[in-house]
Amino acid sequence: MELLCPWESPTYFFFSSNIPTLFFYSHLPAIIVALLAGFIVFFKSGKSKAGSTLLIVTILFSLWTFFDLILWATNRPDVVMFFWSLQILLEPLVYLLCFYLLYLFIKNHDLSFKWKVFGTLLYSPIVLLLPLKFNLLGVDLAYCTAIEGIVAQYFTYALEGFLILSIVGLVIYHYRKIDVSRRIEIIIFCLGIVLFLIAFSSGNIIGSFTENWALAQAGLIGMPIFVGFLGYMVVRFKTFNIKLIATQVLMSTIWLLVLGVLLVRSIENVRVVTALTLILVTVAGDLLIKSVIKEVKQREELARLNTELQESIQQRESLVHLIDHKVKGSFTRSKYVYAGMLDGTFGPVSDEVKKRAQEGLDSNDAGIKTIDLVLNVANLQKGGFKYDMKTLDFKEIVNESIADKRPAIDAKGLKFEAKIQEGNYVVRGDTFWLKEVVNNFIDNAGKYTKAGSVTAGLERKENKLLFWVKDSGVGLTDDDKKILFTEGGRGKNSVKVNVDSTGYGLYSVKLIVEAHGGRVWAESAGPGTGSTFFVELRAVA
Repeated sequence: MELLCPWESPTYFFFSSNIPTLFFYSHLPAIIVALLAGFIVFFKSGKSKAGSTLLIVTILFSLWTFFDLILWATNRPDVVMFFWSLQILLEPLVYLLCFYLLYLFIKNHDLSFKWKVFGTLLYSPIVLLLPLKFNLLGVDLAYCTAIEGIVAQYFTYALEGFLILSIVGLVIYHYRKIDVSRRIEIIIFCLGIVLFLIAFSSGNIIGSFTENWALAQAGLIGMPIFVGFLGYMVVRFKTFNIKLIATQVLMSTIWLLVLGVLLVRSIENVRVVTALTLILVTVAGDLLIKSVIKEVKQREELARLNTELQESIQQRESLVHLIDHKVKGSFTRSKYVYAGMLDGTFGPVSDEVKKRAQEGLDSNDAGIKTIDLVLNVANLQKGGFKYDMKTLDFKEIVNESIADKRPAIDAKGLKFEAKIQEGNYVVRGDTFWLKEVVNNFIDNAGKYTKAGSVTAGLERKENKLLFWVKDSGVGLTDDDKKILFTEGGRGKNSVKVNVDSTGYGLYSVKLIVEAHGGRVWAESAGPGTGSTFFVELRAVA
């Protein structure tokens, strides 16, 4: 005959008079909050690796918590041994995955294989020793609690403490390397994880060393605290690109608690549940009111900005019309005057007058080019024309541009190299505008390089074509890189080298390349070290 603990068998596996009623309100809301947060982040983050890891953490925590209810309800020693062993197996795994989650959140890429192996080795003693007496010695029938061995009572808690310290150390180690704009967000995320894990550990340590497993249930409060931190991050930083997660989770939990009031057996317990519900209602209400106020202000501000934008667009169109018809027309008329002085239309003129006329003609041409550039940008922005998209060989465009620009660069005494790799460079695009892109990069390299070399390269990487121009010129600062491809954005030293710099050339390049489904960027080690400008396009075949 099997020995049983001194109370009746549970109903539906986890309903029993042995479980204090309030335990359902410490366990079930924690499970619901955890799973809601996990699934919302998982789906809203596009099933990212970080979102997937968070979901696994919440599922493992929820399983651990559900197993705890089973342990409180059961009166069978074999069930106690089985589910207690599972809890020992799951608990440190939560800590390992929390470290992994924070690493993904900070670095935005996966942990290296050697560190995954190291984590596996740390976890392996728990798995290997799970069926042995190092884990659980037996069951105390008077209370239906397991008698823990050295693995359960010491090794797992030592491992959990080590992982908590490792999480803190990870943030400290990477703090200076983290982008300033993300530091507060990462610290809050780390604090939420650490508080959750400390609460989780402390509750179980209390139970293991004092045998007061009722008091140990307080450790479950760590998960709602972590979700609260997560909700704050979503509201403030739009973490995981999610909105309203805090309100959604809180309102769902409130609904469950209010429903639970109907099932509470004593007035004293009703007071406790009602007090907890009142706190959550206050927090959720505050969040809702603030979010509504914020949304109203945002809509008012959006309406005001929209009005200003429409006025700005009208003013800009009027300005573009004025530039196109008046200013450009004036340049064109004076150009014919200078040209007439040079070709003898107005009769013989002295050499000095011819020299000044040539300077005026060159200045007019530069002015017309600047106006055309600004007008092109305006048309590119508003889609004022359609690209003549055809299948073409991008290598031919690059070779033609190199041939056209070589004399001017050679004239400056610069070394001009071409590194065109063999391969298929067929793309879908507009020949005229893609050549403008290539010309712009080579022209700029020549303008901003006083001495040294200019190198134009073309290579293929799988289904991408990469065109680049490297120079030994003025280089770029980090601030330059941020504004370089924006409207009117110019490098800090660009005007010193090229007084005609407008900041519209690279912006037009960006618009053209993006219209072709590609991307542009620039790299530089800093001022005086030269720069490399890149264009990436999709290959047709």
